[in-house]
Amino acid sequence: MTSTFDFNNNSHRRYNPLTDSWVLVSPHRTQRPWLGQQEKNLTDVLPAYDPKCYLCPGNTRATGAVNDKYGSTYVFVNDYQAVKDDQPPYEQPTENNLRNRLLRVQGVAGNCYVICFSPNHNVTLPLMTVPEIENVIGTWTDLYLKMQSETKFRYLQIFENKGASMGCSNPHPHCQAWCTESLPSEPAKEILSLRKYKAENGTCLLCDYNTIEMEDPKRVVVSNDSFIAVVPFWAIWPFETLVLSKSHTTSLAEFTPAQKADLADLIQKLTVRYDNLFETSFPYSMGMHQAPVNPLDSDEKDLSHFHMHFYPPLLRGATVRKFLVGYEMLGEPQRDLTPEQAADRIRAVDEVHYSKK
Repeated sequence: MTSTFDFNNNSHRRYNPLTDSWVLVSPHRTQRPWLGQQEKNLTDVLPAYDPKCYLCPGNTRATGAVNDKYGSTYVFVNDYQAVKDDQPPYEQPTENNLRNRLLRVQGVAGNCYVICFSPNHNVTLPLMTVPEIENVIGTWTDLYLKMQSETKFRYLQIFENKGASMGCSNPHPHCQAWCTESLPSEPAKEILSLRKYKAENGTCLLCDYNTIEMEDPKRVVVSNDSFIAVVPFWAIWPFETLVLSKSHTTSLAEFTPAQKADLADLIQKLTVRYDNLFETSFPYSMGMHQAPVNPLDSDEKDLSHFHMHFYPPLLRGATVRKFLVGYEMLGEPQRDLTPEQAADRIRAVDEVHYSKK
């Protein structure tokens, strides 16, 4: 037993103030042999246009709808929506009994959208130009404003599942946006924590966290005038990152042209580094959290601080992924390398995409 605690070798827990939860860090476990499942490293070269793709311009989708012959981003209502706006309301019984106390139900109405990043079937975010990504951000913003002005829905959750290992059923570069009349659990937990922190300290939790990371940037992966991307101190996934607005900007609707350009620049640099880390099209789930499109009050809006989460599953290489099973499901999340070690590895790779070298 050593006399000094070593964060790179000794087990410890880290607190996540955004969700009021803990993660177990076990950095010595990276030394264990791996005889478990290995993913197939997909190296197939995709065409710029696939006549069988449901998302390519001019193609017919599974329901018979035909895509526009679009030339940039393209938005349409999801043919297989998780929530719909044309369903009858549900009324939970009000009688106070055991069944109604424990078996609670809420009806959820909303809309789901598909957003194609590009007409090109083979161009993911790291392979797009900064102006092209900026156009995607503009499309996200337009949809946010549309939901704000034309609906009474509360929250717009924009997210991307990239790669078959993350459940993506179509490789054409796209994301989804689900707008619901309820506030989803994850942003609700964050807003609750932001509210609690503001009440106790008089400041914004994420503004303060940004100050800490910029003063000692050992977890910072990419930074520019408006945003930073860090492996957060409380990260669960091995190469998880948090993209954080440096200013207290509550939503896409408040972005200046300079902020949109900076976010596009940072997304490109971050995703290129991801791809270069294991020289593969790096899978992840990405999503942004921001102010509700229709907040219940001004306080709920003002507390929000725009940020994006990137959750990639890869652990040791292009074919070995992290699983949240066993202790992670029954105890608490656990990771096998420190966030500082992960940030070092992401920073160490080149900013030129490996396929272009």
